[in-house]
This record gives sequence, C-alpha cells and structure tokens, in this order.
Amino acid sequence: MDSALDWHAARAALEWQLEMGVDEALADAPVDRFAAESARVAAQAQAAPTTATAPAAPMRAEAVDPVAEAEEAAAAAPDLDALRDAMGAFDHCALKRGARNLVFCDGTPGARVMIVGEAPGREEDMQGRPFVGQAGQFLDRMLAAIGLSRAESVYITNVMPWRPPQNRDPKPDEIAMMQPFLRRHIALANPDVLVIMGNISAQALLGKRGILRLRGQWAEAEGRPALPMTHPAYLLRTPAAKREAWADLLSLQAKLRETANQG
Repeated sequence: MDSALDWHAARAALEWQLEMGVDEALADAPVDRFAAESARVAAQAQAAPTTATAPAAPMRAEAVDPVAEAEEAAAAAPDLDALRDAMGAFDHCALKRGARNLVFCDGTPGARVMIVGEAPGREEDMQGRPFVGQAGQFLDRMLAAIGLSRAESVYITNVMPWRPPQNRDPKPDEIAMMQPFLRRHIALANPDVLVIMGNISAQALLGKRGILRLRGQWAEAEGRPALPMTHPAYLLRTPAAKREAWADLLSLQAKLRETANQG
C-alpha cells in the first residue's frame, strides 16, 4: 500500500514538473539555488578587507548673517546708483518677494535736507518712489510752507525699500538688515539735516520709539542734526496734531538758516 502511494505521488510530481517545463534531468539530486547564493555572498564577505571605513561627516550648511552681508554690500557701493543696485541684489529680506518695486529715493540728491520715512505704501510700491500717495502730497504742501520742495531742496528715502504686506510694521530683523544700507545712503547723500518721520524711522536712526514724545526735539543721527517728526499719514488721521507739525517745520527752517550761517 505504501509503495503504491509512493509510486502515484512520484508520478504526480513528475507530471507537475513536466507541466512546469522541466524536460531534462541534470543531476541525481536537486540543487538548492538559494543556498548556493547565500554561500557565495558569505564567501565574498570573508574575502573583503576587515577594516571598517568611517561614515562621512554630514555636510553642514554655513550660517548666513544677513546684517553682515548687508554691511559688506553697502560699504562697497561708491555712489547712489551702486547702492541702489546693491539693495536690489540683496535677497535676504523676505519683503522683497512680495513687493512690486524697490523704492529707493525721490527728490534732489545732495540736498541739504534728507527725509527718512518708514516703509512704502501701495502707491509707493506701484511707482517705485517714496511719499507719492496722499501722505506724500501732504508732505509736499508741508515743505512748500517753508520754501522747500523735493524738486529742488529735499531728498527723500525710507528705512525699508520694500512694502510690507498689508502695510504692517517692519519686523526688528527686517529693520536691522536694512540699516547698513540706510546708513550708507545717508553718507552718500550727505545732507546737512535729517528729518526722521515716524516711529520706524526713529527706531532705525535713534534707537527709540514713541514719536509723539520725541517729535520736535533735535537729536543727532549719523553724525548730523536730526529732527523727529510725526508722519504725514498720522497728521491726515489726526488733524489736531498739525499745529505741532507746523512748529516742527519752523524749527527745521531755523536750523537750516543756522547751519547756513555756520558754513
């Protein structure tokens, strides 16, 4: 009985092998190809050198210091045109990616009065010039009241050359990385007097905030007389503050006469 079962099982196995394509016997015993492959890999491992190679140290990205790069780029600018190009090439300020235009300056380079505003608004961003919206038009009327104009006697820039989204205040790190460009801008324009308009400008040039407390009090910034004033946009929102702004303009006029006599 057992032999009959063995014979039928062997026949079934042979028929299965024929169906699978086995039509020739090469050896009396089957060959375990998986075991042969494992033996080959083990032999190669034994023949390989035993000295272990230390894994390569991971690459470290070098830290970027935006302020240091800004200082280097600003210092290398020999004139205002080169400074504009250097600011345009500076890619570390995120505001640049959301702005339409670099807002560099307006007015008369070399003028005795240099006004430093805060940051561009919508109109300034579209035109690439500072103080061209309603606040800019009001600024022009303020200057005309004491015989000044951007066409002849005033040079204008901002702390930030790019518009912050939704006109938010620039962040401290954004101000810090643009300060080297502002300082170089003032040095190249070389005005007799600075007018610092708004809180952001006061923070950048005087290291202080609280423009309503600071306004009208002469200080020194970048080695020259500096007059903090409320921003024209604030005056449009707060007409009662225009009287104080008029007093500040008269103080500016007196300072220009004083410095002219000293020269």
